[in-house]
Amino acid sequence: MRIGVVGLGRMGGAIARRLMRGGHECVVYDRSAEAVSAVVQDGAAGAGDLADLVARLSPPRIAWIMLPAGAPTEETLGALAERMQPGDVLIDGGNSFYRDDIRRAAAFRTKGLRYVDVGTSGGVWGLERGYCLMVGGEAETVALLDPILRTLAPGMGDIPRTRRRPGDGQTAELGYIHAGPAGAGHFVKMVHNGVEYGLMQAYAEGFDILKNKNGERLPAGERFELNLTDIAEVWRRGSVISSFLLDLIAQALADDAELSGYEGAVADSGEARWTIQAAIEEAVPADVLAAALFARFRSREDHTFGERMLSAMRFGFGGHVERKG
Repeated sequence: MRIGVVGLGRMGGAIARRLMRGGHECVVYDRSAEAVSAVVQDGAAGAGDLADLVARLSPPRIAWIMLPAGAPTEETLGALAERMQPGDVLIDGGNSFYRDDIRRAAAFRTKGLRYVDVGTSGGVWGLERGYCLMVGGEAETVALLDPILRTLAPGMGDIPRTRRRPGDGQTAELGYIHAGPAGAGHFVKMVHNGVEYGLMQAYAEGFDILKNKNGERLPAGERFELNLTDIAEVWRRGSVISSFLLDLIAQALADDAELSGYEGAVADSGEARWTIQAAIEEAVPADVLAAALFARFRSREDHTFGERMLSAMRFGFGGHVERKG
């Protein structure tokens, strides 16, 4: 298939490259000419602006937007909608608020345009590992996009198959699902990111406890100088808490056992806040997720070893570089 990709940052560029590796044709645009040139060198067709990108696509035109949530995404979708024709498809693969998706889908429908929201997880590793995709939109449109989604998703891989009931979604074990109507994809991804915060915080607190077992607050006879690098590595081997995040921790500690390259001022990108808002609206207790979010707020004032570990994990899976205090 031929698809336009707008936004060639850490994930957008990799998405275009993975699509091309899978045999799709990509027309790409970014405000940075250097970013466009880099993807063009890998086989994409470069567009000079959004009008040029639309002109290089054939009906039904498909454009995937991979930009920060808020004004950049909103303005780009609006500009593309003005240039596209009935039956064309706009995809927001970023981290937009799900209620924005519901509003956009209704507005674009009046122009005959189709809108799909794709919650995209995979970070800087997605090019090689594939992306976990949570899709919202009309079933017919999602079916049209299936070749694109199948290419971007990780596939079955070597993960043992879950015993599933007949009729359960067949694409889930390939790494992508049609979650529901417009907004459902980003809602599922929003909660995914809230859970991610909780998991990361649990690891960070656990390693902080291990780190401080040699602290002066403890009786001399009860202090242990523990090798956190080895502990992280052994927990990867047969432990019930092994995970991709733990893999990142083990590598970060192997590179620098003190994580001295990280400040520990841990950012939040918004999805966890929206998840807590949803929990309040649904009257669902979310103690761990809320505490993990609040811990990030506090981290910007003074920093523990555990917070440096959070920074290390964010850099590991997403290439996020924390600001220095």
